[in-house]
Amino acid sequence: MRVAVIGCCHGELDKIYETCSKIKPAIDLVLITGDFQSIRDEYDLSCMAVPDKYKNMGVFHEYHSGKKVSPILTIFVGGNHEASNYLRELYFGGWVAKNIYFLGFSAVVNVGGLTIGGISGIFNKSDYKKGYFETFPHDLRAAYHTREFEVIKLAKFNGKIDIFLSHDWPQGIEHCGDTNDLLRRKPYFKNDIENGNLGSPLNKYLCEHLKPKYWFSSHLHVKFNAVINHSDGNTTNFLALDKVLPYRKFIHIVDYPSVGEMKLKINLEWINILRKTMKLMPLGNQNVEFSSLCNENELKENEYDGDLNPIDFEEHPSIAKFCSKFDISFPLNSINIY
Repeated sequence: MRVAVIGCCHGELDKIYETCSKIKPAIDLVLITGDFQSIRDEYDLSCMAVPDKYKNMGVFHEYHSGKKVSPILTIFVGGNHEASNYLRELYFGGWVAKNIYFLGFSAVVNVGGLTIGGISGIFNKSDYKKGYFETFPHDLRAAYHTREFEVIKLAKFNGKIDIFLSHDWPQGIEHCGDTNDLLRRKPYFKNDIENGNLGSPLNKYLCEHLKPKYWFSSHLHVKFNAVINHSDGNTTNFLALDKVLPYRKFIHIVDYPSVGEMKLKINLEWINILRKTMKLMPLGNQNVEFSSLCNENELKENEYDGDLNPIDFEEHPSIAKFCSKFDISFPLNSINIY
């Protein structure tokens, strides 16, 4: 299996698929590490947190409408420049177009024998302990701030993860690679590095806990590789990629043994984690302590034994339909989608 990992997409789907079409042997799977920009219409554009001069409809709406079809199965996580209203409708993940899948705010899926995990958004120290309170198009920045709730759910995953996707880097990852070379190319990173503020402490925790074989990020628009040596002898190969522009290092190819068909399924252990935790999803603009989520005895649920296929693509995705299929308790009437 040939996997193409992409940096910040910024709506450049045509360029991504054109680049992939020139690579031989052919690419089987595309993974995008954020700033995907799934903009369907002008309202979605108004819900993306960027200065007006950078607002552009892009080409995604042509894939969403069916005018164009992705030639390669594509999976992406959210970044800090997204149609946040649309991605909120797909909180658990789902198809945004034929053959293009949003991984969700946090999730683990299986494709062709690979286990792929990911988390959307970027870290913000003021918001990470809060619940989900945003309304659109009013709270555009808080909407893409990663919540601790997503980290706690992922930390409960005990299986092996082959590839993990995030938008911002794990905190401190620069010390596991060539820091001097990074500073030569990005000298304005110096203060953040010296103060320990480069990257996300939430992603650092997840990297240390999950120990995936590969971790891919973007956000900072520079290619950077590092190796994390874990205390148990495992290693994680980290790579950050640049944004999709000519002559920029925005793509990396991973060759992986293929086991089974190239069909996306939601990971069974992940579904059972959702069934145990989603009833405790925090809502509101207050900091929340999550001690109850650490007590598994309070969160007993029967194991899920149904099919693991995601909900088919829909023009108007339904969180309720996902919850019904996988028997997940969820505060549907409280979360703000619009």
